[in-house]
Amino acid sequence: MKPKRRKLTTFGTAFAPPAAEDHPLRIVDFHAWRLKEPDSGRRYSVVRLRAQGGATGYGEGGPSLAAEIAAARTAVMNRRATESEYVRASLAGLPALEAAVSNAMLDLASRAKEMPIYRYLGGPVRYKARLLAHLEGKTAAEARPSLERAKRQGFQLFTTAAPVRDAMIPLRAYVDQVRQHLTDMQALAGAGAEWVLDGHGAMTPGDAATLAVALEPLHPVWFDEPTGVITQDALAKIVDESVMPIGLGRAITGLDAFQGLLANGSVNVVRPDLGRNSLTKIKRVAAIAETHYVAIAPFHDGGPIGALAGIHLNAALLNAYAQQIPVPSSDRDAAMRAEITSGLRESGTKGFFALVNRPGLGFEVNEKALDAYSEERI
Repeated sequence: MKPKRRKLTTFGTAFAPPAAEDHPLRIVDFHAWRLKEPDSGRRYSVVRLRAQGGATGYGEGGPSLAAEIAAARTAVMNRRATESEYVRASLAGLPALEAAVSNAMLDLASRAKEMPIYRYLGGPVRYKARLLAHLEGKTAAEARPSLERAKRQGFQLFTTAAPVRDAMIPLRAYVDQVRQHLTDMQALAGAGAEWVLDGHGAMTPGDAATLAVALEPLHPVWFDEPTGVITQDALAKIVDESVMPIGLGRAITGLDAFQGLLANGSVNVVRPDLGRNSLTKIKRVAAIAETHYVAIAPFHDGGPIGALAGIHLNAALLNAYAQQIPVPSSDRDAAMRAEITSGLRESGTKGFFALVNRPGLGFEVNEKALDAYSEERI
């Protein structure tokens, strides 16, 4: 007689820990702002959590809808700020809110313990973080204001977007166009500047491989997101034909997807997006990347709270290479970002940002600025 198999039951959230009833880190207040920079139109969300004991924490994620923020509030209220794994699982389908809420919990918990986030994460392994300036503008002329601001702010490593290929332009002509663009940007920045070329995932693997070989003499630090086709065969074509380092990962949010990408052996710099992945999740990605001898440089095209949180993470990771920070062309956008961080600017000295030894993020978030620049407060 054949033995009966026991049927496994999925309990969903039945394994969730009970909500905290009385604890200093129990979250009792949740507010969020949906922000938009006045000139660039860059959007991101900021979450503020307040605990029963009075501590507050702020976190930033990518743009979110009001309904998504309401769902995040339901998942978080009355939970302890240390229940990061429960929140990460609950908000897995809302990656921008998972990043914002988890980072706010991390800020709250580290402020309650009166230590900087980088110490709460196990660091520091370094006392200054290398900065990567994310420039605005599609051409050298358009990028000049952003580049000049970045140079004044102490950046020495820059990322520039490769021109988008017109379907009617032959490949050889397009390669010449990209080479000329990178040459022009190098000339604008001057000697000593280093460059990352951003492909935005818009090229075919064949075009990206041809371009990588052609740009080797210009020595970019790496070729970022050369193609959106990240299968092993597609990436192997680029890697096998060129010695150009490849950066990938900004569109990925699942830990299993990062692990698969690293297992292929076709990435040199892993690039999780800070707007869609929390600091604690990226710390896990970095641990996986370290076993493959791969560096990590989180992608960021959001606000100043996320950028400065990324610097804390950089200080706690052995294999961190740089933290990307958007550098606006507009004075109004730059002023907005400085107001939000109460004057702590996203700048450095000789390409590095010195760590701030204050609790949490290391600065007070200016809620008046959040209200002033908010499209909606929830």
